[in-house]
Amino acid sequence: MRPREDANAPLICFETLGCAKNEVDTRDMTGRLRDAGARITDDIDRCDVAIINTCSFIQSATEESIEAVLDALEGREGGRRVIVCGCMPARYGDDLAGSLPEADGFVPCSREDDIVQVVSSVTGWMPHPGGAHVEVPGASFAYLKISDGCDRWCSFCTIPQIRGRYHSFASADILAEARRLAESGTREIVLIGQDTGIWGKDLDEGHDLAWLVSHLTEELPSVRFRIMYTEPEGVTDGLLDAIADAPNACAYLDIPLQHVSPHILKAMRRTGSADRFRSLVEHVRERIPDITLRTTLMCGFPGETEEDFEELVAFVQEGLFQYVGVFAYSPEEGTRAASLPDQVPEDVREARARELRDEADSVSAALISARVGQSACVVVDGVEEDGQAYGRAECQAPEVDGVTYVDAGSPGDVISVKIEDTLLYDMEGTVS
Repeated sequence: MRPREDANAPLICFETLGCAKNEVDTRDMTGRLRDAGARITDDIDRCDVAIINTCSFIQSATEESIEAVLDALEGREGGRRVIVCGCMPARYGDDLAGSLPEADGFVPCSREDDIVQVVSSVTGWMPHPGGAHVEVPGASFAYLKISDGCDRWCSFCTIPQIRGRYHSFASADILAEARRLAESGTREIVLIGQDTGIWGKDLDEGHDLAWLVSHLTEELPSVRFRIMYTEPEGVTDGLLDAIADAPNACAYLDIPLQHVSPHILKAMRRTGSADRFRSLVEHVRERIPDITLRTTLMCGFPGETEEDFEELVAFVQEGLFQYVGVFAYSPEEGTRAASLPDQVPEDVREARARELRDEADSVSAALISARVGQSACVVVDGVEEDGQAYGRAECQAPEVDGVTYVDAGSPGDVISVKIEDTLLYDMEGTVS
C-alpha cells in the first residue's frame, strides 16, 4: 500500500518539456516521490520544489528549457527550490551547473531514480523508507517505455550523448507496468523508445518486438496498443503479422525516415533512398492494407541542394504517409554534422521547412478527408469547457495526429462513431 502523504513534506511541482519519453520519466519520478510521502501539485506558484524535466535534443528545445528554469528561479522569494532534470544535465554536465549556479540540484537522465534522495538533500525532508512503486495515471492513454538510449549515432543527433547506449527493458517489467496501467483504467498504451523496432536484441530472452506486441495484446485484450518510433529496419514481417493478427493492436506505425536523398542519408549516417522507402511502404500496405503511417523528415541538412529538397517535396506529395512531421536541421554542438562543410543558411533551412510543412498539410488534409463516411473506434480522452467530448481514433496517435470530436461520451469511454467531417488533422464523428 502506498504511504500517505506527509503533511510536513515539501509540495512538489513538475514541469515537463520535450517528448513523450520525458513524460514517462516524470511519471516515474512522481511515483517515487509520492511513495516516499511527498505532496504533488500542478501549481508551480505555490510549490516548495519545482522540478524542471528538460529537453535538449536541439538548440530551440534547450532554449525553451533554460527559459522554463529561469522562470522557476524567479519565484524563489518564498524559499522555493529548483531542480533541473533530464536531458540538459545529461548533455551539458558540470558546464550547466556553472551556467546556472542558482539552481539547487541537477539530475541527468541516468540519475532520475534517485529523485527522492535529491529532493531530500536540497530540502532537509526525511522521506518514508522503501517505496519504489511507479505512479500510474488514471488516464485514457499512457506511454510505456520499452527501451532507452541509442546506438545509431546519426550525425545530427545528440540522443546517444544524452541517453547513453541502447538498452531494452526486460519483458517482465514491461508486462508488469502494462498490467498496472490497465488496472488504473488506461484504455490505450503507447509503446515508445528511441528505437522500438530493435527491442530485445540486447537481452538474453530471445524475444523481439513482434513477440512483445503479441504477448501484450493477448494478455490485455481490453487495452489497445500503439507503437511509435520504429526505424525502417525494424519494420519486419513478424512485427507486421503481430499487428495484423491482434484486434487490439493499432494498425499504425511511425517510421522516421529523415530524408530520401541517398547522399544526404549517408551524410546523416543513415541508409535508404526514395525507391527503398516506396518499396517498404508498398510492402507494409500489402500486409496491412488499412494501416496508418507517420514519418519525420528534416530539411536543410548540410549539403542539401535545391534538387535534394525538391526530391523530398515530391516524395511527400506522393501521399505515402498520412502524417508527416517536419523539422529544420539544427547544428548541434558535439555532433558530427555540425562540422560538415556546405552548411545551409538558417533562413534557407527555415524556408524549406515551412514549404515542406505546407505540402505535408495539404496532402494530409486530402487523405484525412477521405475518411468521411467511415466508421472508427474512438477512445474518449476528455471534454472541453463547452461540453464537447473529444478523443482519438485508431489512426490518431496522442498529441501529434489531431483529435476526433464526438457527440457523446466521457473520458475513458470506447465508442464506435461514424466520421461526418474533417478539418485538416481533426475529425468529427457521431455515435453509431
